[in-house]
Parts: sequence; C-alpha cells; structure tokens
Amino acid sequence: MCGICGQASLAEAELGGTAVGTMLDRLVHRGPDGHWIKHGTSATFGMARLTIRGLTSGEQPMVDLATGVMVVCNGEIDNHGELRAWLAGRGRPVPEDTDVAVLPGLYLELGAAFVDRLVGAFALAVWDPRERRLLLARDRAGERPLFYAVDGDTVTFASQLAAMAARQAEPPALDAPALHRYLQLGYFAAPDSPLAGVIKVGPAECVTLTAHGIETRRYWRWPKPSPSRPDASIEAFDGLFRQAVRRQSEVDVPVGLFLSGGVDSSLIAAVTRSLHPDKPLTAYGLRFGEDSFDEGQYAERVAGDLGIAYIPVWVTPAELPRLLRAVIHTSGEPLADPAWVPTALLSERAAQDIRLALSGEGADELFGGYPTYFGAGLAERYARLPGALRAALRTLIERWPPSDRKVTLSFLLKRFVQGDNLEGIARHVLWNASLAPATLARLGIVPALRIWEPPADTSLLDRIQHYDLERSLAEGLLTKADRASMHSALELRAPFLDPAVMEFAATLPARERVRGIQTKVFLKRYATRYLPEDIVYRKKRGLSVPLSRWLREEPLLPWVEAALSRPALDRLGLDRQAIAALLQEHLRRQADHGRALWALVVLSEWLDWLDTAAPARRP
Repeated sequence: MCGICGQASLAEAELGGTAVGTMLDRLVHRGPDGHWIKHGTSATFGMARLTIRGLTSGEQPMVDLATGVMVVCNGEIDNHGELRAWLAGRGRPVPEDTDVAVLPGLYLELGAAFVDRLVGAFALAVWDPRERRLLLARDRAGERPLFYAVDGDTVTFASQLAAMAARQAEPPALDAPALHRYLQLGYFAAPDSPLAGVIKVGPAECVTLTAHGIETRRYWRWPKPSPSRPDASIEAFDGLFRQAVRRQSEVDVPVGLFLSGGVDSSLIAAVTRSLHPDKPLTAYGLRFGEDSFDEGQYAERVAGDLGIAYIPVWVTPAELPRLLRAVIHTSGEPLADPAWVPTALLSERAAQDIRLALSGEGADELFGGYPTYFGAGLAERYARLPGALRAALRTLIERWPPSDRKVTLSFLLKRFVQGDNLEGIARHVLWNASLAPATLARLGIVPALRIWEPPADTSLLDRIQHYDLERSLAEGLLTKADRASMHSALELRAPFLDPAVMEFAATLPARERVRGIQTKVFLKRYATRYLPEDIVYRKKRGLSVPLSRWLREEPLLPWVEAALSRPALDRLGLDRQAIAALLQEHLRRQADHGRALWALVVLSEWLDWLDTAAPARRP
C-alpha cells in the first residue's frame, strides 16, 4: 500500500508551480519505504511506497516512454500474474516484478476499461497526455481512498484529505452540508468530503476528467442474487475463499492477523493456517477491562488451537485523546466510529512486527450478519400494529434507563421502536445513525441525505445489505480500517472483499443469509469445517467501545468538556447550549448520548486541526 498524489493541467498549457511535493509530505506515513515525484507533459505525480510485493523494485509513478502515459497506484493487484501473461501474449512483456507494473500496458491495450480487469484493493490515477485526460479509479469495495478537486484547468488528487488540504496556502473552506450529513451518518459517503470543492471517488467508480468535462462510470456493482449459478455449494465456496486468502497472503513480507474471536476473523485465521501450515503467524486482538466489551479470551483460544501466536492490546480511555488527534492529523478528516482509535492502537502495536494483516471486514454485509437484518423483517410486521399500541410501547421502552453495558436489550429495543413510521432503508439508516434526526434538530440542523438508489426488483434484505456495502462498509468501516492502519504504515487486507467471494455471496437466497433470528446461515455452516461450533455459533458481539461510561469519567471528561465548548463548532451553525444540554443529560444518566457526543468531539478536534492544515507554500 502507498500514498499517491498529483496534479494535471487539462488545458493547452504546462503547469506552473505545483503543490505535489508539499502534498507528498502529508502522505509519508502511508509509505515510508520510498518517495518519488515524476514530471510528465502537463502533469506531476508523487508516490510514497509501503513495500508489500517486489522488495527490490516498485518505483512509482510509472511512465510509458513511447506515449508519455503516466500511472500511479496505491494498493495491490492480486491477479497480476494472469494479467502479466495476457499482456505478454499481446506483445507487451512486463519486466518488473511488482504487481502494479502491469497497469501501463493494460491501459494502453484497453483504455479506461482496464479497471474492469483488476482484482485487488487499489486507488489509481492515469494521465494520458495524448488526450490531456486524467483517469481516477477506486476498487470495487472501496478499500483504498481517493479524493480530487478541480481548480480552473488544474486537477489535484490524493489518497488522503490531509494532502488535499495542503494543496493551497490558504485554509480550506468547509462543506457545511456534507458535515451535517457526517453528524447523522458518522462518515462521508462519496462524493461528500468535509472540504468544499474536494470530491471523494466512490467505490467501483472510474472518473475521467478532460477539458470538456467530467464523466463518472460505475464499473461494477454487487449483483442481485441469481439462481443460474451452477454451483453455490460449500465446496465451491471453499475453493473461492481459499484462493482469496492465498492471493492476499502470498506476499514478500510477514503476514499477521487481526483476530477478535468472532466467526469472521477466526475463519480467516483458520484458512490462513491451513494454507500455510509451517509459516510463523501472529494474531493481534483488542482487550477491554470491561467484561461485556472484552472478547479476548475467545481470540486467545482460537489462536492457541491453530498454533498462532497471540498478542493482546489493551485499550484504556487515557489513550483516546492522543491517538484521535494523531489519526486526524495524518488522515485530515473526522470519522465518528468509536472503534477508530482502538483500531489505530491495534495497528500501532502490530506495525512493530509486520507490514500486512488480514481482517474480517465485509463478511457481515455480504452474508447477512447484523441483527438489523432480521430486525428489518420484524419491523415490517411491527409497523402493521395499531398506531396507539405502538405509541404506548414506545413510551414504555424509552423510559427504560440507559445502561453502560455492551448492546443491551434496552439499547436494541430503543433503536427498534425509533422510526417505526419509516420505510425500510430510511429506518435502517436511522437505526445506525450517530445522531438521530431529533438530536440533530435540537442542535439546529436538518441534514439532507443524498439519495441512494438500490438495484431494481430486489427484496428489503437485498436493499439493506446493498446499502451497507456501498455506504456504511465502503465509506465507514473501510475508512476506519484504512486510516487507522495506515497511520502506522500497516496494510489491512480483507479476503471477504475479493470479487469472486462477493459475487458468490450475491447468489445466496435470503434463507441462506438470514433465517428467523439466525444470521450468516451459510457462512457459519461453512465455518464449522475449520472451527469448533461453540466459536462459530456464539452470540455476536462485534467491536464496541465502553464509550458511554468513559465519557462520564476521568480522564476523558475534562477533555470532552473542552472540545464541546470550542467556538469552532459555531462555524457549522451548531447550538452549543444544546450540545451542553446533551452532555448534562448524559452525565445524569437521563439518556445515553455517547455516540452523539463522540461524533461532536471528533468534529471539534478536526476543526481545531484544520486551522493549521494549510502549510506555507514551498519555493
């Protein structure tokens, strides 16, 4: 993995001074193994490299001498072997041993359609001086980030917003509507970014920029289930999944595992061990002092059974302010997921030993793992009850006192009764929101969420899973994973997001994903090939942080109070008296506002960083 950036002039003129060197300085944490800047006709690209494949080569950007086409890529091309052979057959041998070396030849053979052929996690840019055309693309699932801005005839792009903020000397302007949407969702869904004029490339999106305008093409979308697949058996899936794990783990550096003890990460650990029986492997897992949040004993057991070394990483509240500021500084954006900082802590420890770790991201969204998936069906039936009865039940449930324990019945029921008058996707968005609409209204804002269009003729379960894949996974969970891990120059790979695995999951009928209150029906049945049943079928807990209690106590409370009282929040039209009221209600246990307060704290810390984000321009 790497950090990439660049500028290109779409007009018939050469670039004057460029900001690429300054931008590259903001990306060195993503690639400490080598830094290069190359100039082409009306374009300058930069790259900071983290070595995963090709330890003695791999300098980027790559330039085709005959045409001047320049390519730079952040990520891994897992099917580079097949592509290399295909190019050789067409008279374009690829001498270098790095996976990304196939990209210039592929572009010259296929044009913009070359991205359709790529398997892996990537973000890339291609400058074609013959057409004065810049092409930007992001992988199917959205594992790797990419942003761009158009200033007159100049296009600037980069892996992270911290670099985009450094492209000009003056402080960046805010995109207030996008930030209001962030407060509700907890993340930025493409094309949103918190900086005015800066656009996020979406997952599976290819953007072509010329002097004539901007064209956006979605080159892949999770297909709706089809009964025509010849073999949707466990045996067929085993072959696909093992191939995905093999491709992502056969690299030139040591590989580790992020292991929670849940079925997804445990399955990846078991398959990795099966593929590499003699290879030293280390697993890293988070631990919490609060029993209801701690799953470390399960991770330790799985690692022991598989002969994998296990390193626990204990999370304490004292770590949060330091690491939050650090990941905001390197990433340049706010993210409201409370697990962002613990994931950064885990990555910080793992990066002392390894360059690459496998994680279980994507399994829940693809195979139906969240309680909200069966909850959606229950809600459809609940909505048919008389309105007076639903109102009475809601009043009773909302009087239930909040608890600091993890995913309590009161928490689940309160989420369930919210939005009982909404349709399926809107209700799902509300259930997963950082700030509910009522809380946002108290703060003085009413965000206008961007319309999301699901594929036609799909079931409610299909639509919800599809939404989660393209929004909360691609723009939330994978953003968390990328920014947290790359803060310490650690690459995370997710075998469940291999295209063949994703397309297999799309063929499963609803009953093989969710049946009654059972989730991940097919995947759990498959997992029993590799894991004990009590690990596979134990109650899902997921990664959560005891945030509600921590925010009420030392050492975090003084930090929270200071962050929430910053005048910078006024720039977004937020009512600071309402913010203070939310904090007091939380402290008195009148309500659990932990997620809302955390989203506001993160926003405040980001606004504080933004005031110093634009550096003095280099000579």
